[in-house]
Amino acid sequence: MPKRNIYLTDIPLDEARATLQAALHATGAAKLMPAERIRLQRALGRITAQPVQAIRSSPHFHCAAMDGYALRADSTISARETLPLRLQLGESAFPVNTGDPLPADTNAVIMIEHVNQEQDGSLLIYAAVPPWQHVRLMGEDIVNTETVLQVNHALRPVDLGALAGCGHAQVAVRRRPHVRIIPTGGELLPHDQEPGRGQLTEYNSLMLAAQIEAAGGTASIGDIIGDDPAALTASLQSALDEKPQLVLLLSGSSAGAHDFSATAISRLGEVLVHGIAVRPGHPVIIGMARGMPIIGVPGYPVSAALTGELLITPLIRQWLGLTPPQVNQVEAVSTQKIASPLGDDDYVRVALADIDGQLQATPLGRGAGVITSLVRADGLAHIPRFHEGVDRGGRLQVALLRHRGEIQQSLMMMGSHDPLLDLLATHLRLRAGGRLVSANVGSLGGLLALRRGEAHLAGTHLFDSESRNYNTSFVRRYLGEKPVQLVTFAHREQGLMLAPGNPLGIHSLGDLRRARFINRQRGAGTRVLLDHLLAEQGIDPTEVAGYEHEEHTHLAVAAAVADDIGDCGMGLRGAAEALGLEFVGLVWERFDLAIPRRFMAMERMQALLETLRDATFRDELGAQSGYRSDETGKLVNH
Repeated sequence: MPKRNIYLTDIPLDEARATLQAALHATGAAKLMPAERIRLQRALGRITAQPVQAIRSSPHFHCAAMDGYALRADSTISARETLPLRLQLGESAFPVNTGDPLPADTNAVIMIEHVNQEQDGSLLIYAAVPPWQHVRLMGEDIVNTETVLQVNHALRPVDLGALAGCGHAQVAVRRRPHVRIIPTGGELLPHDQEPGRGQLTEYNSLMLAAQIEAAGGTASIGDIIGDDPAALTASLQSALDEKPQLVLLLSGSSAGAHDFSATAISRLGEVLVHGIAVRPGHPVIIGMARGMPIIGVPGYPVSAALTGELLITPLIRQWLGLTPPQVNQVEAVSTQKIASPLGDDDYVRVALADIDGQLQATPLGRGAGVITSLVRADGLAHIPRFHEGVDRGGRLQVALLRHRGEIQQSLMMMGSHDPLLDLLATHLRLRAGGRLVSANVGSLGGLLALRRGEAHLAGTHLFDSESRNYNTSFVRRYLGEKPVQLVTFAHREQGLMLAPGNPLGIHSLGDLRRARFINRQRGAGTRVLLDHLLAEQGIDPTEVAGYEHEEHTHLAVAAAVADDIGDCGMGLRGAAEALGLEFVGLVWERFDLAIPRRFMAMERMQALLETLRDATFRDELGAQSGYRSDETGKLVNH
């Protein structure tokens, strides 16, 4: 069995950066990229390698700024409205169009609409003209030899126009730093191949290459190297032969039996850092070989993305002569208690919502493998080292990942999960450009979030066994002092999700006594409904094996059944069909949106209500398996 590696160090991020910088300067690898000359057509976004001076003035002659007549200003001194001055075309006045050079011995232009042309060709003017009226002077924009752009400047579209205007067809820019990426892992397949069981799609290389390109560098991706130390060392040797500015070894940086990155680096150079006090992204490696830096990037995608932001992107910018990017940071209030490792800098992905003028931050999935949490995140909340976390209502410093204006126009929805809320979000975006953000905390959790002022609306489908109605009694119980309007989203079919072919022959709740069950979390509407149905059948929850096994969404329950973690679970027909499961329908339920009345008049909330009532949306919603939309958008009295 291969020897197991251990972390060599576990140091703060700032110390790791300082170690890397010391090694770069010691080997000369910290130098700025050399210059290359390229045509302006390819220069957008590139970084100037030196100051750029004009090689001709712009304009390079005095020219007319208006259509009209060029003349000498001092020849018009006597012109009055009551005593117009007559000028002869071709002698004392000359027709010009915008951009034409001024004729010799003229220094002003009078607009064509400010003169009268007589039948004999002469002109009458009614006011004196000041010198250089409506004239663009030579060098008005740029003077020959003037510095137009400074060094280390990212070229914008307007910069390209200015360079062309002052005589340049090419510009000296810094060469793009090149990064060689080596993915590793015997379980990985390229992203364009279909993985089988036990195989995973390798996409960290694609994501990191895009980060590098966005920062101004270039990236090339090698073949995936399996769990073979000799092959990895040979691949790293080949990459170093290409003399890139940086080599990335993807995964294999942890302390597992198949993690060989540190060994490969140490065979060809030196491991400087192995383990940084950052979450996610702890098992980072920093090494040097042949004067070139090597970074071992953790395999979990969120860890990889954060490593790119914290270590790789700053390196690219450094080689291009750029300062670190300015982080747009805001203060927000946490809607949940967040525990944090005491010795690490913790970066928490959060969704943000502006509620009553206060930014509320709701933590998203904490797992380092949950890449969708970065896709959905509005910001990264930083909890510094030696802080145990924040309590609900605590203050967070959040680096924005999305424009503040977009966040301020978002609607935050907490509560029950429904896969077709994404369909509502799509129609809302197409209809009004609005944005619906949802956090799955269960029906009861959504109502409590409304009570605490943490959301604009909540999804709920809580069944009351006494009134045999949905949601109304729970709204009165938990939000009695806060006026709330219920609006129907859809009616949905709930039932048992079963393995393909229903091998255990499960047809009713009574059959759960001989099956491994996958349940929903406490407070979820599906859990409340299940408990009611079990009570009706006289089944004690302790008789259901797996009753305590909880998942937080319908799709998560379906996935657990599909992967044979359980034999059945309760959820939506659509979720079962999405994963190829059998389904036994039990009941149709009403899923409502609970909206505080004080938010009903908001423009973005009105856009949501209009979308719910839109015939196109309702038809598409009702066409989905296990859904009815005949009451979608209807206000519910309670």
